[in-house]
Amino acid sequence: MYTAPDSCEGRCGEPYSEEDECHCNTECRRYRSCCRDYDRHCRPEGFSRSQDAITDQDLLRISEQLYKADHNKAQPTDITLNPQHQAAPDETGDQEDRSPQPLYKYVNEKLFSKPTYSSFIKLLDNYQRAMDREEEVTAEELREQDNFLKEVMKTELMKKLFAFLHEKNRYGSEQEFVADLKEMWFGLYSRGDGEQNSSGFEHVFSGEVKKGKVSGFHNWIRFYLLEKQGIVNYFSHNFNGPWDTYPDVLGLQFNWDGFYKEVGSAFIGSSPEFEFGLYTLCFIARPGRA
Repeated sequence: MYTAPDSCEGRCGEPYSEEDECHCNTECRRYRSCCRDYDRHCRPEGFSRSQDAITDQDLLRISEQLYKADHNKAQPTDITLNPQHQAAPDETGDQEDRSPQPLYKYVNEKLFSKPTYSSFIKLLDNYQRAMDREEEVTAEELREQDNFLKEVMKTELMKKLFAFLHEKNRYGSEQEFVADLKEMWFGLYSRGDGEQNSSGFEHVFSGEVKKGKVSGFHNWIRFYLLEKQGIVNYFSHNFNGPWDTYPDVLGLQFNWDGFYKEVGSAFIGSSPEFEFGLYTLCFIARPGRA
């Protein structure tokens, strides 16, 4: 039987081969390499297809619930942005600073004393941003990971997400969910040269440098803290969401200590648990390129 190279039909559990376009074994989630239809063909026993499938309608409903449950998000008075220049499509790649002022005029730093924020901020200095450097994880850093997971799991938002995934037969217990979150976000993997040099958390929230360019780095708190230290220089924005409350969305160009980000998008004013929960939902519901 012919199987398309980007499908798991008839391939569940097959051994890893670097020549495969995508993979269908139990490790593929960890390495972000599952084929788009992995869930459809390779679910654990006990998944009844119609009942446990996560539809687009389900995603809309649960993501709206997570948005409403973001009780720790910034209020309109907590942040004042100064977006300045809006870059045209042909300007985003030219590395020109068209905004002389910082992006953040004001942030109410009392936000950062909330448990999910303070435990999140402790994680940000745990990484080597150069992708060719192997990560070394200390005992203290492991404790910081566990503490962050403990704090986010206390929130209504993450409890709602777990309830949804439990109902969809993805996890049997909260303990199983937390163990998977730890592997999913903090488990190290290689970005091509065999070194254990990257993780989901590092890429999305902290940022990396690959071939002289910024990769990942989608978090407003990280941006604000580095801009305040003079390490990040805001250049322009190419998209500003139409919302007048937080979380907002901004597409932006910036320089991070000599390295350029051509188009980086970020929620502005969301709590760490909102981003963590929403991205987790996307990763579980639509793995791989989906």
